[in-house]
Amino acid sequence: MTPVNPSESIAIRPVHFRDSEKLMPDGGSEVVNCGAFTQHQPLPDSGQMLGKASWRRLSRLVNPLQPKAITFAAECKHTTHGVIRVSPFNSTRSTWRIDQVMVKSLANQGLTLNLDLASSLLRHCFETIVEAHTWISEASIHDKFGLALYRQNGFQPLAYVTYWSVDAEQIANLAESEPDLPNLLPVSNADAQLIYQLETASMPPQLRQVFDHQIQDFRTRSIAGVRAQLRRWLGQSESVSAYVFEPQRKAAIGYFSLRLSQDAAQPNRAKLTVHPAYTWLYPELMTQMAQVLQGSSNQTLQLASLDYQPERESYLREIDATEVGHTVMMSRSVWHKVRESKAVSIEGLQDVLQGLQPSGKAIPSRFFWDAANSGLRHSAGDDSSSGAG
Repeated sequence: MTPVNPSESIAIRPVHFRDSEKLMPDGGSEVVNCGAFTQHQPLPDSGQMLGKASWRRLSRLVNPLQPKAITFAAECKHTTHGVIRVSPFNSTRSTWRIDQVMVKSLANQGLTLNLDLASSLLRHCFETIVEAHTWISEASIHDKFGLALYRQNGFQPLAYVTYWSVDAEQIANLAESEPDLPNLLPVSNADAQLIYQLETASMPPQLRQVFDHQIQDFRTRSIAGVRAQLRRWLGQSESVSAYVFEPQRKAAIGYFSLRLSQDAAQPNRAKLTVHPAYTWLYPELMTQMAQVLQGSSNQTLQLASLDYQPERESYLREIDATEVGHTVMMSRSVWHKVRESKAVSIEGLQDVLQGLQPSGKAIPSRFFWDAANSGLRHSAGDDSSSGAG
């Protein structure tokens, strides 16, 4: 493939199905994937994405069952050099996330041209998706290309994420204890407000503002429920979620969601949220998840912690969990220029004012003040008409 010439124009357009074949890597590619914490459903890593069968998965980017994701391709001389996939992060679509950036790279292109091409894809998303006021991303701390790309385009760090793995032996040890959770309840759409309040209370104000979560973000939509049911029928995965209810405060103080993988090669994944005032719930919730995992084919569990949750990291180190990855979550704001109205000329303003002039002359008053009778009298007509007292 001919390398990209900076003088040649790059056309950015919506992705087509045929791009899955045009993006077959022949000299390597720069791939930046969104992290599992921000993505909620982790993508394959860059090593897996370089396979031929995996690159054909690009056709899923325009799957009608996933109408939220938007994908653009960068094309030059009928050759696709890169794609970017973005999707709304919340239900109000005020915050969008960068799911994946893929740029073809050759040894003689250099890092600068690859960054310029990826930056063009990012800027196209910023300018095209006007409803997005905030963009978020997540990249590995070892991904030099991804970090340089986001920093070059104005992204600032929000939080550092650590991914942990708890092996089967540690899960079995945790399951031997009995969790003290008298008010553990299953999660339904009726509990969306409680989960929303818990999530917003457990994060710093800056992160809360960037995420801009609403109650409807924690309700399971019909199409998501259908996909989950299909995965369960196909034996791919199963989800279990529950929360701890505090009767006195009438609030949720702890929550976990488990995705049980039926594939022994894939670990189980968990999302864990605990109110900052109830950090003693970490051992209890981990014990509860360990008991749920006892019947799964693979008991290995992966979950994440952020740098503003020191109690969780301390507990995970206490049970000898393994750190398997570190990422940085970043964000940037986008302010779209409001279209300015044309200046009104003096002549045009005079025309407007003339249109507001009265059509006829004003009629003079026909009443006068009668000092003798201390009242108003009519200036013409019958004298017998008395004035108002």
